[in-house]
Amino acid sequence: MTTESPRSAEQVEQVERIDRIETVDLRDAELVRNPFETFARIRERTPIARGTVPGVEPFWIVTRYEDVRTVLADPRFVNDAATVPGARPAHRTAQVWRARGLPPECERYLRAGVFDADGAEHRRLRGLVHPSFTAGGVGRLRPRIERLAEEHARALREHADADGVVDLVAHFAYPLPVTVICELLGIPEPDRPRWRGWSSYLGRGAGPGLDEALRAMVAAAHELIERRRTEPDDGLVSRLAAAEGTALDRVETISLVLNLIVAGHETTATLIGNGTAALLAHPEQLARLRADPGLLPAAVDELMRWCGPTLGALPRYATEDVRLAGRLVRRGEAVMPILAGANHDPRVFADPERLDVGRAAAPRQEAHLGFGHGAHRCLGAVLAHEEAVAAFGALLRCYPGLALAVAPAEVRRGPNPVAWHLAELPVRLGAPMS
Repeated sequence: MTTESPRSAEQVEQVERIDRIETVDLRDAELVRNPFETFARIRERTPIARGTVPGVEPFWIVTRYEDVRTVLADPRFVNDAATVPGARPAHRTAQVWRARGLPPECERYLRAGVFDADGAEHRRLRGLVHPSFTAGGVGRLRPRIERLAEEHARALREHADADGVVDLVAHFAYPLPVTVICELLGIPEPDRPRWRGWSSYLGRGAGPGLDEALRAMVAAAHELIERRRTEPDDGLVSRLAAAEGTALDRVETISLVLNLIVAGHETTATLIGNGTAALLAHPEQLARLRADPGLLPAAVDELMRWCGPTLGALPRYATEDVRLAGRLVRRGEAVMPILAGANHDPRVFADPERLDVGRAAAPRQEAHLGFGHGAHRCLGAVLAHEEAVAAFGALLRCYPGLALAVAPAEVRRGPNPVAWHLAELPVRLGAPMS
């Protein structure tokens, strides 16, 4: 018979703290239905919790603004699990994809891109595409984006039923950003409906057809790159194809194409859908925008804070033992920053549950984290912001009587626990503008 050595007070405290760690099922129906309220309750109960997803090893989640900012910007947290020195932590994102039915032969294309790289490797890949997404590059696209927004807004009547009701997600929020990103990349117009369909599978994150969609995207990317090697145009794919063999290999090129079209399409479409639903549910804020369209840029930032499309950023991995949120996070452990918690943190934002389209224009207002923070801040943030400004502006101009066709509580959303997206958004267009 053996006798355990008495535990020190520090050991007892550590065991008690571990026992008190809250576990959060990110697939919980209530969290998926109302993530902002759920994460708010978690944020106020505990600064750090354990997140679980079926098929994925547990990971830490942080929900408070300063902790989220730290994980996003501190170089001791990295995106690529394979770069953690002296450890081989499970890559949580890869586990998610496998659980969703990712074809094994396609995994390398999702792991070779700009989102999974760090340090010099990240700067190399990002530097190849960044010029197209700067304020100057997007500024040159602005007239085209505004024309496309106006065209897509006016075309909504063609899809409306006899009562003037139309699904804004299917016929506006999705087509606009996919058209913009396809034009930027140089994807031929006849091929765009296919790319949109494949991308929507990946954006939804699960369901029948995911494996076929990803295989089809990889095959189409191969074909597009070969085509642009022999038939170059002004699109970004042509520039990437020209860099193959020197700055890029084929897997990296395909990965960049897939990353850009999915990220450049899904999140912006979701922002437009979420933002429209929010404004229609808050008529006093919608009236402010109608009275002062100059508030649109600030309104987009507020909508990114209040109902942004990305609830949780990609998990980061500690490269060494790090004290975070009052707890020691061990080397190799994964931490997911919960943007939805940070952006509603009352320690930073006054009355955070109130939608205020002028909030971001106020002096000394702290920046939201909807586009991330640090070296991995969203590459397409400027483009997404510009598209959303154009989209909301076109809807305001074209449909002064725009209204929800269902009660706000009846708006249906998808089941993805880290991407808060609408399944549909039925709206009534109202009388045409005079």
